[in-house]
Amino acid sequence: MFLQRSAVAVARRAVVSPVARRSFAVSAIRRDAKTGEAKNVELRTSTGQKIKTFHEIQSEDDLIGPGAAPGTVPTDLEQATGLERLEILGKMEGVDIFDMRPLDASRKGTLDNPIPVRSAGDEQYAGCTGYPADSHIVTWLGMSRQRPIERCPECGSVYKMEYVGPQDDGHGHGHDHHGYEEPKTFADYVKPNYW
Repeated sequence: MFLQRSAVAVARRAVVSPVARRSFAVSAIRRDAKTGEAKNVELRTSTGQKIKTFHEIQSEDDLIGPGAAPGTVPTDLEQATGLERLEILGKMEGVDIFDMRPLDASRKGTLDNPIPVRSAGDEQYAGCTGYPADSHIVTWLGMSRQRPIERCPECGSVYKMEYVGPQDDGHGHGHDHHGYEEPKTFADYVKPNYW
């Protein structure tokens, strides 16, 4: 009885779901079929309003979507705001603003030649799967601006955080975040000459 009900439920879902799902794919640059050269295409909303491209964004006000025409369903491009809109506009022009590429797993990081991990924040987490890749389960390593180098306890690979964010935090008092002190770890008790 239970199997009959689940088979009927699966059949119902299969009939209702569309055969091809609509995906978001818009390109701000198109190539001419005959010459192969790139030409810029001006993007417009369903209301005819021009959409700013990734390189035209100057302030936070430019990251507010124009919305859709009354009575229509807005697309992601028309309704997205903030970081989501910046990411969509960047992807349309081929720019990966969040740098979502995987870390270099073609080698084992050493203290002399660590694997770089870029970060725009004060701290960054990186997942190590070992060398060669997938030789152990994911071990998460936490790096900060005060302690940028971490070593994986499983495989010994070394990672180093490279800070790429703004140099001033805007508070005018450096990185003393109101008396916060990072908790001590075993690394604090290692002799300096072992570093």
